[in-house]
Amino acid sequence: MIPVGKIPYDLLSSLFEGLPCDPRTIVGPGIGEDAAVVDLGDRCLIVASDPITFATELIGWYVVQVNANDIACMGGEPKWFVATLLLPENQTDEALVRTIFKQMVDACREVGVSLIGGHTEVTAELTRPIAIGTMIGEGDKDSLVTSSGARPGDLVILTKGFPIEGTAIIAREKERELKGAGIDGQTIEKARDFLFRPGIGVVRDAHIACRVAIVHALHDPTEGGIANGLWELAIASSVRIIVDDQDLTPLPEGDRLCRIMGLNPLGTIASGALLICSAPSESQKILQALNHEGIVARTIGHVEGKSRPQVLIRKTDGTVEPLPLFQRDEIARLFE
Repeated sequence: MIPVGKIPYDLLSSLFEGLPCDPRTIVGPGIGEDAAVVDLGDRCLIVASDPITFATELIGWYVVQVNANDIACMGGEPKWFVATLLLPENQTDEALVRTIFKQMVDACREVGVSLIGGHTEVTAELTRPIAIGTMIGEGDKDSLVTSSGARPGDLVILTKGFPIEGTAIIAREKERELKGAGIDGQTIEKARDFLFRPGIGVVRDAHIACRVAIVHALHDPTEGGIANGLWELAIASSVRIIVDDQDLTPLPEGDRLCRIMGLNPLGTIASGALLICSAPSESQKILQALNHEGIVARTIGHVEGKSRPQVLIRKTDGTVEPLPLFQRDEIARLFE
């Protein structure tokens, strides 16, 4: 049986074979691509869709943020949002519906998009709310960025750190267990606040990078954590990526909370981080601009060459080994 989480890459790739494709489609379905792109002449329409299935608190806010991220990762501007809310029977009242709707509206105002439609229903046999979003954006064809654009010699930049979203989910969903393990209230509150500081949005990160330099590839690691995000980038670009062990370290709070809950931070949902690939000279411009704007960023590795997709991690002793590929996100363990 297929475990909870994303469909395995090989199965997903087989589903894409032979799909009908409108000739105006610039970017269609593919492993690692954050959104689809359609040619509208002088402009591009960019469309992304993502669900929120793990988090329950602030679910309406989450669903707007993660879908806006996907548009920004294509070099576009998020503009319009459509939402589908599936709510659990025997647990849904008017207050819950109004709360989630307000969260979405507040997030749309924050990101600068319009909520233009959707669907809401109470669904049988659900145990918690599920929010599914579709974000529509636009951009210029000459500013389009994809996950498939990484080139040999590129440096790989990571913004903010990981696992930002996973840390916030653990703190918000498992507060009692954390306190029982000896985690103080101040640490838990700081971890809960990771949603906003450093934040799960990467729209600003992407806009800064694309404004100051030539960016070859962007990718927004989500389910499967930073590890799967790197693998998706390698698969999309058909390259080998080498990352350095000492640079691929989780945020201290994330590492601590993950270890207490028995999760590997490398495979824990990582929204809030952004992977950027660019030439070394351009990478320095990006790092300087991001850090100047208060966004922590660092180089974690490089693209070595076109090959069978690989992600290798270089240990401090110089040896290399494959970076783990997670069949499901580690955060799923919290809900078993």
